[in-house]
Amino acid sequence: MLEHYVKKILQARVYDAALETPLSEARFMSKRLNNQVWIKREDLQPVFSFKIRGAFNKMAQLSEEEKNKGVIAASAGNHAQGLAMAAKQMGVKAVIVMPRITPDIKVQAVRARGARVILRGDAFGEALEHALQLVEEKGYTYIPPYDDPDVIAGQGTIGMEILHQHPDPIHAIFVPVGGGGLIAGVAAYVKYLRPDIKVIGVEAEDAACLDAAMKKGKRVTLDQVGIFAEGVAVAQIGKEPFKVCKDYVDEVITATTDEICAAVKDIFEDTRAVAEPSGALSLAGLKKYVERTGVSDSTLVCINSGANTNFDRLQHIAERTELGEKREAILAVGIPERPGSFKNFCKVIGRRRMVTEFNYRYADHEQAQIYVGVQVKPDDNDREELILALQEADYPVVDLTDNELAKMHIRHLGGGRTSNTSNEEIYRFEFPERPGALLNFLNHLKHDWNISLFHYRNHGAAYGRVLVGFQIPQDQRGVIEDYLDKISYRYWRETENPAYRLFL
Repeated sequence: MLEHYVKKILQARVYDAALETPLSEARFMSKRLNNQVWIKREDLQPVFSFKIRGAFNKMAQLSEEEKNKGVIAASAGNHAQGLAMAAKQMGVKAVIVMPRITPDIKVQAVRARGARVILRGDAFGEALEHALQLVEEKGYTYIPPYDDPDVIAGQGTIGMEILHQHPDPIHAIFVPVGGGGLIAGVAAYVKYLRPDIKVIGVEAEDAACLDAAMKKGKRVTLDQVGIFAEGVAVAQIGKEPFKVCKDYVDEVITATTDEICAAVKDIFEDTRAVAEPSGALSLAGLKKYVERTGVSDSTLVCINSGANTNFDRLQHIAERTELGEKREAILAVGIPERPGSFKNFCKVIGRRRMVTEFNYRYADHEQAQIYVGVQVKPDDNDREELILALQEADYPVVDLTDNELAKMHIRHLGGGRTSNTSNEEIYRFEFPERPGALLNFLNHLKHDWNISLFHYRNHGAAYGRVLVGFQIPQDQRGVIEDYLDKISYRYWRETENPAYRLFL
């Protein structure tokens, strides 16, 4: 199998459109991790991602008859732009079906490269269904984003370039994983020529389809997929990629949203490039690997797969970076409601720690509940020592550093608790960013349920984050999720979340 793929990679037609991107040394990261860290700069491609390689190579293999029919794909992101550019360069008609929630910047980027855009459905599955329907009706040639040998071969040229650019020993190459086309191509080439090099996949923790498949020994479909790193938000690893990955990928590492945000900052500090979350994923995995294994004085390569991020998202990424670096602790602390309490609290924290955030609202005359961010050291047990010091000073403390409700909503909901929360149930949602999404939500609720809390946040993604409180009669508590299931928005019940209990 590997020999077959290596031949296809060596013969791949990518350089009529794609660049041989540089392998940049990450000097700050290398010093910090005590290893030689290199970043493969696929963010420098003409479409700002590696996807142009696979799309162009696949189109180059088409017959004239297939080209004359025109090409089509379903995509909300980088594959769409890569295919649009490849088709324009070859003079081929291209149609891209995108979900209606696709950010306008990506829609306009595809149109600017000459492709016709059709907006259909609220999710990728609906867009894909319509694209395949058009294949049947119009005879278009479908170009898959990752589940195809020619696409895999095109992406595999990245592995070929890495070995050419760095002929010296390499300990491991870290590859972001969505559908698996990129890691399959890199693994096939690298393991055939240099089997001593580890090929390590990195996935978003809430979209880890390859990790699940490797553990099961077969492809599985995830029930839910997180959308923060939207470039790798795939529910099932591709059939063709898994044939390679199951035998030639050494391991899979998963990274949290906070860890990905920290890696975006790391890449910026070393290269001044603003990676998209899926582009920074591989560096997030590299950092976790070094921390877990203690490897040092070795060469580690990660692939920055793209830089197609919305400007609006940068605020959210910056907000979560310090948490991802473990440089900030988010705590709920009870302090006596009397003059001088805040000053005494700060004395316990100590002069060496900086308060990064402090949210407080008067609730009653006995105890104040504060939401506080404190700067901590990432390299030792500083957070644990801080919590212990507060507890020894008789401050009740709840650690909210890993609490998504607290980080996404509570920190923005100043104002404190209300005494009138009878029969309140709290749910957290992801709403598709399109007109009518809120109305659709409200139409599916029982009309006698009062909305007691509503907080919405968007950070340039296809989905907004919403926190909703419902006042529901006790005898109807058992049916609420029957109504929510009909809406088809992802949701989480948060009524027992300590952050809600303490602050709302």
